[in-house]
Amino acid sequence: MSLKPFARRFLPRRLLAWPVRAWEGTSMGTSWSVKACARRKLAPAPVRAAIEAELDQVDRQMSTWREDSDLSRYNRAAAQTWVELPADCYHVVGTALAVARETDGAYDPTVGRLVNLWGFGPDGERKAPPEAAAIARAQQHCGWQRVRSDDARRALWQPGGVLLDLSAIAKGFAVDKVCNRLHELGVHDYLVEVGGELRARGSRADGRPWYVAIESPERTTDMPLVGVLRDGAIATSGDYLRFFDSGGRRYSHTIDPRTAQPVAHDLAAVSVLHAETMLADAYATAFSVLGAEHGLDFAQRKGIAARFVRRAEQGLSVAESSTFARFRCA
Repeated sequence: MSLKPFARRFLPRRLLAWPVRAWEGTSMGTSWSVKACARRKLAPAPVRAAIEAELDQVDRQMSTWREDSDLSRYNRAAAQTWVELPADCYHVVGTALAVARETDGAYDPTVGRLVNLWGFGPDGERKAPPEAAAIARAQQHCGWQRVRSDDARRALWQPGGVLLDLSAIAKGFAVDKVCNRLHELGVHDYLVEVGGELRARGSRADGRPWYVAIESPERTTDMPLVGVLRDGAIATSGDYLRFFDSGGRRYSHTIDPRTAQPVAHDLAAVSVLHAETMLADAYATAFSVLGAEHGLDFAQRKGIAARFVRRAEQGLSVAESSTFARFRCA
């Protein structure tokens, strides 16, 4: 993905007062890594087991790639039925629906059929756009307003044919779950990354904050933007991460729920800072749909820290919300 931990600067041994533990692996169809400053004796194996347990639970509940997941159970449910869900899955769907309402549908978790149709879901990749009639049929089953919820039962209404897709929010939630688990284990200084979404707390072994870099959408040799992540999260969405080319056009994996088409504006990437990785993840997708102009306006009105990178004839141009400046290195 587009974010990665920034390389640690060389420091004298006397400053490295606390050991740094590191774990990494794969889950949810992507990679993950955790770096923690252990200010007490820490057994690596139990920590790894705890991290993997949290990630596996999110995958079992929210994956559209697993037929046995709770989300797949909802997607297969008969029309006009209520489907009870585990607490975490219900919470994430509720948050996704709230962001859909807030962004007037720019982010919409009910786009599962369109995601699959355009070749970015479990149904497999494609090399050319689908036919207009197929797009129209899939769009009939979309719309966040069609999904109702019953908090008392933790149940969602399946109106018929709705396919929820939480890929733009579940990884962020997984990061938050791992962070919460680390707190329970007494680890309070860490950098957690899942599929490119990051959250940090506290400081590194030398007492300095965690540094992260946002790579260029063009993946050139240009130095990435480097910033300080202090007790918060950052997520990035971009048209260069997953796409296919056909007829001289790039078709991004980000689907505009309002048009049922991949986004077609000049926004190459957007990064969002937030206290929760789950919301940073969802807002990054929403801004990818809104585009740089409308996304920046939304971010300014809501006080959201966001950075927009646009493609132009002269290269890439950058616009930032006023609250994004706290991320930059001094």
